Amino acid sequence: MTLSATTSEPSSAPVTPDPALDDAIRAVIDGKTKPLGALGRIETLAARLARLQGTTAPRMERCTLTIFAADHGIAAEGVSAFPQEVTVQMALNFLAGGAAANVFARTLGVQLRVVDAGMAEPVDHPALVQRRMGPGTANSAVAPAMSPETLAEALASGRALGADGDADACAFGEMGIANTSAATLVIHKLSGLPIATLTGRGTGLDDAGLSAKRAVLERAAARTGALPPEAALAEYGGFEIAMMAGAMIGAAQARRAVIVDGFIATAAAMAAQAIAPGCEAAFVFAHRSDEAGHAAALEHLGARPLLDLNLRLGEGTGALLAWPLLRAAAAMMTDMASFESAGVAGKT
Repeated sequence: MTLSATTSEPSSAPVTPDPALDDAIRAVIDGKTKPLGALGRIETLAARLARLQGTTAPRMERCTLTIFAADHGIAAEGVSAFPQEVTVQMALNFLAGGAAANVFARTLGVQLRVVDAGMAEPVDHPALVQRRMGPGTANSAVAPAMSPETLAEALASGRALGADGDADACAFGEMGIANTSAATLVIHKLSGLPIATLTGRGTGLDDAGLSAKRAVLERAAARTGALPPEAALAEYGGFEIAMMAGAMIGAAQARRAVIVDGFIATAAAMAAQAIAPGCEAAFVFAHRSDEAGHAAALEHLGARPLLDLNLRLGEGTGALLAWPLLRAAAAMMTDMASFESAGVAGKT
């Protein structure tokens, strides 16, 4: 299934504290026919979804997946095991319905769309959403990846895409050869975590390739000092990472659950949170990736992901696999009997 794209402005404010609502949510959860806390983190997830939607009866019926595709100039430094042309080839695979993300989305009834955020080669396809920022970023090892003006446009395009439609939850994925390098640099600049901790094998580098990649990223990082969030994205981000960050902000402002996928998506989430504090109230971290550095990034954010399946594909695949847990958590709030309604005696 595919989504068309329209543009709209975020329609509501971020989540603000509401102690009365929190008490009501807790009372509903504790009143269900189960021992207190027996559903563990599902109860925590249910409470977060209820708080996000401002109700004790949250709805999780529709989820969308938006995959942002873009290329990276830093690929010229040999930081990926795959050639750059794979980006557009995989975008065509998404459009043809043949990728893992397509299979999972179809299985789970999730609508999917693909956005050209800036691939090296333009693609003419009726289902491709065109938001091209250019033919890939500049090589961030030697120069800023994009201008501040281009970054602002990418963030704005993402916000509109995140606010678009009427889904209850939004998952975001990506495709872009060398984007683990961009994500590593963005996370490093936003968090201060060491390049050595964050650098992983990406699409499958061997030991020599990993060592060379780390050296390239160390050199790229040394090009600038401490940076504010938007400058970090402009200097080192990819078009798809910047647009995804904007989409996360737009979806959060529309009070939609944002299901954060793996390492690349976490870089976008870290940037979104830094640019628009408070949007993280909508974030549900789907899984802990096998990509080196993801665990450190999650720990820095204080995020506890729902799943740990040794995934490292991207595309939003981990976010899709977490979607049924959001549906179950919301259904627990609305469909599960209370002690009173079921006539079951509570704890004495």
